[in-house]
Amino acid sequence: MSLPEAQRRPVLPSRGFATVRSVLSGDTVVLTGRPSAPGQKAPVIIFTFERVTAPRMASKANGNMDDPGAFPAREWLRNLCAGKQVSFETRKQGASAGDRVYGLLFMPKEDGSGEKVNLAVETVRAGHATPKVFGIESNEGEAVDENDPVVAYESALQSALQEAQSKGVGIHAPSPLIRAITNAGEDFQTIELIDKVKKFCSGNTVTCVIEYIFDGSRFRVHVTDPELAPAGLQYANFTLILGGVASPRIGNPRSDPPTQSEPFAENAKEFVEVRLLNRELKISLHGTDKSGVCAVGTVHHPRGNIGIELLKNGLARVSDWSARMMNPLDIPAFRVAENNAKRANLGVWHAYAPPEISGASEISGTVVEILTGDTVAILPSGESYDSEKKLKKVSLASVRSPRVGNERIGRPDENYAAECKDRLRVLCAGKKVKVTIHYERDIPMGDSTESRQFGTIAVGKRPDVGEVLVAEGLASTQYHRDDEEKSPRYDSLVAAELAAKTAKKGVHSDKEYKAKSINDLTDPRKAKAYSGSLMRAGKIKAVVDYVFNGSRYKLHVPVENCHIVFALEHLKSPQPSISSSAVSRSQGKSSEPFGDESKRHARLNILQRTVEIICKGVTNGGVITGELFVSKGAEHTNFSLEMVGAGLAVVDQRKIDYGEASKTLVDAQNRALENKVGLWSLHQEKKEDTSKPLVKSKVQNATIRLSEIRSGSNFFFHIAGDEAESVIEESMRIFTAENGTNGAPCDSKTGKIVAALFNDGSGKSWYRARILEKKPGHAKVLFIDHGNVATVPIATHLRPLENALGVDRIPPVAKEAVLAAVKTRGLDDDDGLDAARFLQSAAWGKDVSAKIFCENEGKLVVALNDPGSSTTINEQMVYEGLARVSKPREIEALSTKILNSESLSTLFEELKVAENSARKAHSGMWRYGDIGDEDDEEEY
Repeated sequence: MSLPEAQRRPVLPSRGFATVRSVLSGDTVVLTGRPSAPGQKAPVIIFTFERVTAPRMASKANGNMDDPGAFPAREWLRNLCAGKQVSFETRKQGASAGDRVYGLLFMPKEDGSGEKVNLAVETVRAGHATPKVFGIESNEGEAVDENDPVVAYESALQSALQEAQSKGVGIHAPSPLIRAITNAGEDFQTIELIDKVKKFCSGNTVTCVIEYIFDGSRFRVHVTDPELAPAGLQYANFTLILGGVASPRIGNPRSDPPTQSEPFAENAKEFVEVRLLNRELKISLHGTDKSGVCAVGTVHHPRGNIGIELLKNGLARVSDWSARMMNPLDIPAFRVAENNAKRANLGVWHAYAPPEISGASEISGTVVEILTGDTVAILPSGESYDSEKKLKKVSLASVRSPRVGNERIGRPDENYAAECKDRLRVLCAGKKVKVTIHYERDIPMGDSTESRQFGTIAVGKRPDVGEVLVAEGLASTQYHRDDEEKSPRYDSLVAAELAAKTAKKGVHSDKEYKAKSINDLTDPRKAKAYSGSLMRAGKIKAVVDYVFNGSRYKLHVPVENCHIVFALEHLKSPQPSISSSAVSRSQGKSSEPFGDESKRHARLNILQRTVEIICKGVTNGGVITGELFVSKGAEHTNFSLEMVGAGLAVVDQRKIDYGEASKTLVDAQNRALENKVGLWSLHQEKKEDTSKPLVKSKVQNATIRLSEIRSGSNFFFHIAGDEAESVIEESMRIFTAENGTNGAPCDSKTGKIVAALFNDGSGKSWYRARILEKKPGHAKVLFIDHGNVATVPIATHLRPLENALGVDRIPPVAKEAVLAAVKTRGLDDDDGLDAARFLQSAAWGKDVSAKIFCENEGKLVVALNDPGSSTTINEQMVYEGLARVSKPREIEALSTKILNSESLSTLFEELKVAENSARKAHSGMWRYGDIGDEDDEEEY
């Protein structure tokens, strides 16, 4: 069966020109011809000298051992013709493409005469090959035609052989070279080779031959440098990864499953083979890959850097991980070459399009908040800060800061997270910055994602604050995939990181990290204990960590190494909107007019800035009160004046009445009122009261018995001897006997009077109650004849009340009252609980005398007297430091409701004396000294 015509066609013409692609041995080369058409692959032919044999190179077929003189033979021929053009004459070739071709190769003489030399003959003359036929063959009796080219060729071979033998060169030498070949990963570690190169080789470069090209950036390399002979690494083989670049990978059809070559992989391989294959070049070794088997290095070619050439033609991408091992000064040329290929859409960048940026690519504005060590919130120039949505969240491009932890899920801060964030705060908080956006990423945020912009932030004379953080060892550069967008200043960032690593700064330090412990004085007990030292310190510097509202902040005081909650003295700010975190925890109050504006003004002007404070007091809630000063140029302005003057806070009217507020502060408020700014734009002048004058009460005396204590100054009582008490008790006993203890459907709206079931220890019984609050399936009720409150199931513990038992027939027996002219804290506070216990010990379970002054807000205002004591329980409680005296304004308001207010005034004077004594003795709530003004805002 004959072969098809296409396969029987000779692969080479009888004569022609070709380029030597590589040299396999002393008698065999690989030739590359011209492609048959543009875009076609050039033909590659294995070409062997006719009638010549050279020693065999090491291969699996001969146990990876050279024949004597094989390597010098290959090297002689490689140095002579690799990469050069030759002329050929074919003498013998196979019938199909790919078969070995036998023939002759010629090169012009170096003297420029134009004459050609036969490479086969010259190889034999140099002693690197021998003729296959010794002597000229002829038929017996026939004369030899010396003009026959074959005869002339064989004659030249014999002559060359005799010359080589006489000189004893090449394989005719007494002991031809046999290489001791070693392989990286088997006979030595690659890192060992790198160390030996630095120790033995001049210029820290090693001479090697590029033996094989895996793809555009991975080669098999053979060491030929004689300087490594003492280390036993001459003739070592290793795999080289070209530093700074990554070419598309060649597929492997023999793998399972077979893999396809990546686009442009063959082009990159061809590009490198033409320029590097079989060339002996100097190589600088920078390090190894993660496996430690492959070396990373740079090939030094006389005509330039092959990595840059690959990038120029779009046949590779910059590889950041290997570029980090190189000299930072070499990398800019790589970036320029890659960017040019991107712009021209060459090779692997044929479909490249610049990243699309939503919004402007450049932002100028003011940094309002440092969110993390690499992310800031910026208010763009020309925008009014009337919503949090106006802020632009920008992260530093190609920079990663240590992550801040999360106490709720138990995740601690990474090392240097606090230091990195604080350094970024110092660099740009509150300052004008210019941001160049480079790319965007979708950042996972719980169940959703957030589109985040990444860019370079320039402030003042610093072109990139990210580089400052990296250079100081407080942040590191981000590792990117080769196809990811990155900062144009990425190489500068890598160089800064390398310098920080060398100096072992920050996150690169070998020393054990010790997180700075800051004393948390936001706890009320600690705040009271340490408040004295803060007040004695005078004017001290602090950093505003958080803004709760326009006049209350969380501060960090470096000199005292503590966190405090700080409030502007004498000021009140409207409540801002509930934060998202507060909503999730069902906390917070509803917003008030100008609450958000007030908070935003404080955030814009003092958040994360260094301010000066003067601490003047502390509330029972642990809030430090005082003045705060902001530096604006050379001036230090009182922030309270700014808030009041802008109508974003008001001076507490009580402080004005008592003369405690400064005249400057009051004048600022009056000015804001006149200009009707902020809160005062909503202010309306009070209309004259045209209602009828109030009916004044007469002071009455009664004997009472307490029935319920709500706090140290709030309670319910029964009037001793009141027949209504026994009447209602008997009526409800009969009601229980007639109806049993089962619930019944009833109107359970808030405010309704119903019968509610309660067990007082003697068994369940029905009592009159008012519904205070309705919840799903339950109701909160007040037992109007006793004063206690309970939450009960509606279905089983409520039933309608008979009309004869309504409050219009029998008024509530229990009266609610408050102690006159005193205030105590609630039961959730230790001082408030002590006050309630004091009232219990002084008045519970016995008859006491009560002086009833008047009714105020539905509660009777009374003074209690234990018959066995000459002083009122009101005065005793103040004397023990368990209560405070009401303000004069409040006493004046009560006096308007009493016909004869002298007794109330006398009581007030006695209470002030008792309070002064408690203050001097540091009793009760006065044990930490004076109580700050913020306590006036908290419930007593």
